[in-house]
Parts: sequence; C-alpha cells; structure tokens
Amino acid sequence: MKVAIINYGMGNLGSVRRSFEEVGAEVVIANHPSTLYEVNRIVLPGVGAFPEGMSHLTKGGWVVALQETVLQQKKPLLGICLGMQMLADVGDEGVETAGLGFIAGTVKRIDQLGCDQRVPHMGWNEVHYQAADHVLFQHIPDSSDFYFVHSFAFKTRNSEDLLATTQYGSSLSAVVAKDNIFGCQFHPEKSSKAGRQLLKNFMAYAAC
Repeated sequence: MKVAIINYGMGNLGSVRRSFEEVGAEVVIANHPSTLYEVNRIVLPGVGAFPEGMSHLTKGGWVVALQETVLQQKKPLLGICLGMQMLADVGDEGVETAGLGFIAGTVKRIDQLGCDQRVPHMGWNEVHYQAADHVLFQHIPDSSDFYFVHSFAFKTRNSEDLLATTQYGSSLSAVVAKDNIFGCQFHPEKSSKAGRQLLKNFMAYAAC
C-alpha cells in the first residue's frame, strides 16, 4: 500500500515519513497534486498557522486534488495537527479563513474554548475515547498518552464527528472523523507505541 505525504511547505515530513515506513507503508513525498491520484491513502501533516496553511494548499493546487481523491474517490485521508484543523469549515486564527470543509466545524484558540491553562498546550496528555470501537483505536487502551503541541483546537459541529478528547483546562478535540476522513490534533509520529499503532490502524482502515 502506498501513502502520499503532502509537501505543501508546512509539514514535518521526515518524522512522519519514518513513522509510516516503520509500520510497513510505501511512502511517497507528494510534491505535486497529481501524486495523490497514484496512491492508496493520503496524509496531510502541518505545523504553523491556519491562514498560511490554507494559502499554501490553495496556491499549490492541492484543494481540488484533495476534493477529487478524498471526497469523490474516497481515498482515506489523515490530517495531523494543523492538517487536522484545516479539515474544518473555518479557522479563526488572526483572520477568519475558510478551511477544506471536509468535517463540519470551526477552529478556535483553546482559551476561547474554555481552557484556563498555559497556551500552547504542549507535551504528553491522555486521550479519552468517545467511540472506543472505532478502527483508529484498535489495540490502543483508552486514556493512552499522546504528544500535543497546539494553541488552537477543532470544535466539531456534529457530535458524531468527535471520536476522542483530551483534558487541558477544558475538553478539547483530540481525534475527529467522518467516513474516510480522519484527523488527530496530537502528533502520532511523536507518540511512541500508541502513535505507531494508530498509524497501523489507519493503514488497516484503508485496506478494508
């Protein structure tokens, strides 16, 4: 199975690539949108700001390719950190910016969502399942620790799209999903055994 990691100028490609290779994936760094049509599954990583991320995706021609391969062809997509946030309808980071609109919701700074702790949320934290039987959580115990680095969080419009939360001054989205589209706020590539298992589970879903 071949995995494309989108290179749009705002992702930590090396560590994501190594982690997928460790779980048996044939990894391609996608430098052009045409690559997405040649693979079995797609990963949208990301670090940085929502407006800049969406600008890079739009200018690079990635939005149309993602719409065609993910929404129409139903290829599984995993968004990581900023990549997860850009799945939303709108991001409110400095200036309100339209997202991909793949999963209904908005992205807001965590202190606007009730968090009274230090921003950013950085470090290991427990993840609590809302849908423990979901394929992404196979062989990963509830309340496992994952590694977070973020100041903004995804607030889903529909409760069924929220698969897991983490507690940091308030309840924040940790994993979202809709059909073949998945997003995790934490970094699975930095989350040791639990993170590797989640990537395996994403691969297993794609093989269904």
